[in-house]
Amino acid sequence: MIAPWLFWTLLALASWGVWALLSKLIGDALSPGQSQALSTIGLAPVIVGLAFSKKLGTSGKRKRGVVLAFAAGVLTCIGNIAYYGVLNSGAKAATVVPLTAMYPLVTMLLAVLLLRETLNRVQVIGIVLSLIAIYLFNVQQEQQVLSTWLFVAMVPVALWGISGLLQKISTNTISGERSALWFLLAFVPVALFLILREPHPSRISARSWFLVILLGLTFALGNFAILLAFANQGKASIIAPLAGLYPLVSIPLAVLALGERIGPREWIAIVTALCAVAAISIETKTLAAQPAS
Repeated sequence: MIAPWLFWTLLALASWGVWALLSKLIGDALSPGQSQALSTIGLAPVIVGLAFSKKLGTSGKRKRGVVLAFAAGVLTCIGNIAYYGVLNSGAKAATVVPLTAMYPLVTMLLAVLLLRETLNRVQVIGIVLSLIAIYLFNVQQEQQVLSTWLFVAMVPVALWGISGLLQKISTNTISGERSALWFLLAFVPVALFLILREPHPSRISARSWFLVILLGLTFALGNFAILLAFANQGKASIIAPLAGLYPLVSIPLAVLALGERIGPREWIAIVTALCAVAAISIETKTLAAQPAS
């Protein structure tokens, strides 16, 4: 039977894979800031569901966990804004922005250094394979990796990576449901700020409204799932790189929805990603069998 933390991690991977495709489908219909602000509407069903959940829990150091979860949400929002800023910076930025998908590396390193998470050989192999797959999925022009735009793109990488660590620590003191609730609530004031800051488009099509709301919903479901993975004794150093393989879902969907083609590089990345998932899954089963014996 699949371990709970692995199930929730794979659900997060699937949700973020759909989310990544939706951002492409929206295209130029909305500015990055507008997409970020309006997609908050899609968070509402998850927030309401969590608010009335009977699994919020009251044990543990609730105040500390809430503060950490809210701080993680704020950092993620700021990272998103920095990411969108890079997107609007021109062609050179567009070649470096895909590097932001490497943020799980930051979470993994921080978890090993600060949380003293231990890794065995199978886990190390799975993590290395997942990082290789993330690189192959996202970095297309190696000759420009060391450009000055790299330092701009590293802002969201650092913020998202730190946010992942704070999410994990938060679930050590409060339930995954409560952590997810406060993490998502942090997006509301940021959305209000963006709405007041940016001019509202004169007309938004029904298609754009549907896509941007679905964008927020899939983002919220992914973060809810990842927090439940952390809460179910999952290691941040494993969950972060595994969840970062969401292109494994978005690329096949892009082929179906947008008619995009998969090249040799993408095929290698897909096979590498599947091997990474298999390596981590086999280790999970081994760990699960030990207490029974």
